[in-house]
Amino acid sequence: MSGLLDGRRLLITGVISESSIAYAVARLAQEQGARVVLTAYGRPSLVRRVARRLPHEAPVVDLDVTDEEQLASLAERVGSHLDGLDGVLHAVAHAPASCLDGGFLAAPWPDVAGTFHTSAYSLKALAVACRPLLRPGSAVVGLDFDASRAWPGYDWMGVAKAGLEACARYLARDLGPAGVRVNLVAAGPLRTLAARAIGGDGAGFEQDWAARAPLGWDPADTEPAARACLALLSDWFPATTGEIVHVDGGHHVMGA
Repeated sequence: MSGLLDGRRLLITGVISESSIAYAVARLAQEQGARVVLTAYGRPSLVRRVARRLPHEAPVVDLDVTDEEQLASLAERVGSHLDGLDGVLHAVAHAPASCLDGGFLAAPWPDVAGTFHTSAYSLKALAVACRPLLRPGSAVVGLDFDASRAWPGYDWMGVAKAGLEACARYLARDLGPAGVRVNLVAAGPLRTLAARAIGGDGAGFEQDWAARAPLGWDPADTEPAARACLALLSDWFPATTGEIVHVDGGHHVMGA
């Protein structure tokens, strides 16, 4: 994999701690020759501290993916650090507590709407905001969790992930003529801040997943999912778009 991303310029969202998939993507991307810019929401000083732990300190731009003004200025702000983009990682998702952990029937519409806005619609919003910087051969990659099943505790986030998957297909259709690929990576359960709601009791869910996955599964290891993201952000999949790549130890192929 040496030099897989040589010369490529990436915008990476969702870096909040060293345990995040997005951090692993940023680290590996730099090791593979990419130039990286990170985004920060809510706690920019924290993201800047994490950015200093990368092999090369990455610049950080503020971004709330639900803020139209910030989206409108994103290309200009990223452009002050990079002269274009070859890839964008969408690693953004959020649901209020009311939408998780058994709240499916009771969650109010404003909370559900916010979940969709942040976790699904934002893929389109981010891609459009970055479009002035994207060149033919570039890639948009989003982080997913298998939306084909109803998972314990996931509730409206699971529905939002189904929306994310549909959004990626339509983006692939509409950005394809410009030479931009759009794909998702559906990772198994990982011990990240974003994944704490999946599976209810956590440990039991992870153990069941590892037992059922043909390749096994380590919920503490974000690198397999990050490597898949890197491959899709590289130029090694020039004719693949609208795809969901499962990085889950093979769990999704197993019957009940």
